[in-house]
Formats: sequence, C-alpha cells, structure tokens
Amino acid sequence: MYKWLDERLDLTGLYQKVLRKAFPVHHSFFLGEITLFAFIVLVLTGIFLTLNFEPSIREVKLPDGRTVPAAYASVLYIDSLPFGAVIRSLHHWSAHVMIAAAFLHMLRILLSGAYKKPRELNYLVGLVLLGLAVVTAFTGYALPYDNYAVTATRIGYGIANSIPWVGATLAQVMFGGEFPGSTKSIPRLFSLHVLWLPLLLMALIGVHMAIMMKQKHTQPRYAERVAPGRILGVPMYPQQLVMMGILFALYVGIMTMIAGAFLAHPIEAFGPPTPNTPAVKPDWYFLWIYGILQLIPSSWEFHLFRATIGPEFIGGVVIPGILALVGLLLPFVDTRKDKMRYMELPSEHPVRTSVILALLVFFLMATLAGYKIDFQQQGSILGNNAVLWTLVLGGPLLTYIVSYTLLRIFYGKEEAPHKA
Repeated sequence: MYKWLDERLDLTGLYQKVLRKAFPVHHSFFLGEITLFAFIVLVLTGIFLTLNFEPSIREVKLPDGRTVPAAYASVLYIDSLPFGAVIRSLHHWSAHVMIAAAFLHMLRILLSGAYKKPRELNYLVGLVLLGLAVVTAFTGYALPYDNYAVTATRIGYGIANSIPWVGATLAQVMFGGEFPGSTKSIPRLFSLHVLWLPLLLMALIGVHMAIMMKQKHTQPRYAERVAPGRILGVPMYPQQLVMMGILFALYVGIMTMIAGAFLAHPIEAFGPPTPNTPAVKPDWYFLWIYGILQLIPSSWEFHLFRATIGPEFIGGVVIPGILALVGLLLPFVDTRKDKMRYMELPSEHPVRTSVILALLVFFLMATLAGYKIDFQQQGSILGNNAVLWTLVLGGPLLTYIVSYTLLRIFYGKEEAPHKA
C-alpha cells in the first residue's frame, strides 16, 4: 500500500523534504507553538460553544420568569451543561494565552533581529496575525450580551465610529448598525468571530508556517560556534513532533485546571444589559488603549474638511496606528545585505534593545493609566492627569537613556552584523 501511494504521491520525497526538516532546540522557539496550541483549543472549544449559542437579542423567558436577550440566555444554558462552564472558561483563557504568547513571540523576533533579510515577509505576516488575534478577541466581547460585555464593546464601537470620513461606514460593516440597539449587531459580530476571522487566521497561520519551513528558523547563537554554516537541530519527525505533542498535552492539562479553578466572566453577576452601565475596563491587551483614552481631555477636538478629529480617534486609532506603522516599516529601515542565519544578541544592538524596552514601559504606563478612576477614588496621586502623563511619556524616555547607557558601558559599542 505504501509503495502504491509512494509511486503516485512521492511520499519518500515528502518525508525527506518536510518531515526531516531540522528544528533548532531553543526554549524561546516554543512561544510560536504555544500560540498555535492556544488557537487549536480555541477552535475546538469554539465549536462546542457555537452549537449551543443563539446569536440574537430577541427576548426570551427564563425558567425563573425573567425576560432576557437570547444571547445572554444561551450562555446561561451553556454554563448549565456538564463541563459547559469549564469549556467556556477554557475558551476565554486560551484567547488570553494566544495573544500573550504571540506578543512574546514577536518580542523575541524583535530582540533577536529575526525580522531581517530574508524573513521580512514572514515578520509582516506574523504582525498581521497578532493584530487579527486581538480583533478576533474583541468581536467575542459582546457575544454574552451581559451588562459588562455591552459596556466594554460600546467603547470599541465609539472608537470605530470616531474615524473621520469612514467611521460610520466601518461601524456599520462591523457592528451592523448602532451598538447597542441594532438587532444585526450580535449576528454580525458572531459571524466575524466564529467564521470569517478564524478562516483568515487559519490561512495566514498556514502561510506563516509554510514560509518558515521554506526559509528555516534563525539559528541560536551557539549553533554558529558548534556547526557554522549548517542547520543544527532535531528533525521534525519524530523528535520535534514528539516534543510538540508533549507540550500540547501539558498545555491542555494546565489550561483545563486553570479554567476549572477560575471560571471566566460570570455573566449572572453582571446581569443582562441595563441603562445603568457599570464601570468596566477592557482586558489587559486593550487596557493600554483605554488608559490613553482616560488621559486625553475632551477639549482635544477640532474639525478638518467637515470631519471631527476627537479624543477617541486620537487615542484609539492614531496612537496605536503610529505604533503599528513603525512595526510594519521596521524591517525596511533596519536592514542587512546578507541573509541572516543566527539570532542576534540584544546586547549587540543597544539602540534597538533600548527602544523596545522603552516601548514596553510605555505600554505598562499606559495600562496603569487605565486605572485612573480607581486611583482618584482612592485619593492617590496617580489619579492626577499630569502625573500619569509624566509616567507615560517620561518613563519610556528614562528607560531608553538608562538601558542604552548600561548596554554601552557593559557591552561596548554596537557591533557590526554577523555574516552568515
């Protein structure tokens, strides 16, 4: 049977070309695989949730006599099923892990210079994947349709609607109308969350992995000393696949325990949507944008060609857009002539490393600003806008100066790129 298939499909050639690919053994390389595992768990748990969820805000009556939106009622139904609440919680926490692992994976790429020639295209694909993962998580925000979900999603609707000239159209396409209120919003967000965005993610993950297989991994620095000019690692089959299988089993086991111990988003505690919206904060990956919105005063508004440029657009679109543009242009600014084979050490590039550390501090300080109202209620000095602006702008600048100075003192001047 194998011989018959081999004559027609060249299985031997496929084995030699794909399954014998060498994978470098380095702990940081597993971040990409953890991202993939989280996505697989999201798809599997999402299938179960989709089969038991009604994407509608039509009014239904619960056994206790309450009248609530159908989406809210169906989440209550899911939680009542055997292991239903655990599966929903596993879906929730895996979304957090996927975004965190993808972010750390991208951080490794930046610190090691692995975005350089010939991997510029795959870096851009990875950057788009990270952005899509965040957008996909956002489209799932409103689906439980409880008081918390509606309030949090309204912030995103306001940001989309604030974009000059095209905001109303974009909000209409994404939300199906005014949110909350439109009967099309939940079906529209549901279709984006469970169909179109996952399909796009699957396609781009396939492209990302195919390019990686073609170009091969960057090699850890020790490979340059042990076997210069050669690919050092373990073959994909069986060693790499065995390690991946063990890691996937560990991931599922650990995340299931976390999901069981920390049930996510108890919608009964928030209740169905009411006019009295609660004070809510978005999840951590959106909290830095929320913090910027808290800092920008309402007076930051002007008109340009019959369009209004307001705080929501500046804080929710312009500033994140500038950071995204810098990320997209990076491989075309920080270039090299020869092909890169080995990971660069952060200490070899003090400017790049210091900028990355400064950006991390910016995200942390902007996230801290997201708690501005809490600080004000506690009477803390951190509730003062001037103090928070100082931290958001001065913190990254100080971080850059200190880190660059220390790197130059301990490691000397920036080295020339290593040739392959």
